[in-house]
Amino acid sequence: MPGSHGSLTKAGKVRSQTPKLPARERTYPIPKVSLREKYRKRFILSRKVGQNWFIR
Repeated sequence: MPGSHGSLTKAGKVRSQTPKLPARERTYPIPKVSLREKYRKRFILSRKVGQNWFIR
């Protein structure tokens, strides 16, 4: 293929022009915490999964 596709002097132009947005606050627990809670309920407390587990 002849030449290059675009010049290297323009690399990263659009990313540098976009404004930096502040990070949003988490509204859910981090995955490590939620998985630990699931483990505690299922294996330590030996509860079944689901809302109507006692009907099955």
